[in-house]
Amino acid sequence: MSGTGEKGSATTKTPADFLKSIRGRPVVVKLNSGVDYRGILACLDGYMNIAMEQTEEYVNGQLKNKYGDAFIRGNNVLYISTSKRTLGEGA
Repeated sequence: MSGTGEKGSATTKTPADFLKSIRGRPVVVKLNSGVDYRGILACLDGYMNIAMEQTEEYVNGQLKNKYGDAFIRGNNVLYISTSKRTLGEGA
């Protein structure tokens, strides 16, 4: 049973792989301040600076602003998550 302890490198997914795979998809970016930004992930860099399109700003769960494009500085980001709903749903 030599195969039981082996790592499957083909199935291992790093955070960088995840971030590459969600480019162009709807995401939620939560900031350290608690504000959420929801939109399409356009690009990001090694410092976690994020460019988004069709961005909506939510404060305490309430929609506050809509932006065409938004740039978020990486040191403000708490996490990035894929969005479960499509943008514009319920509008």
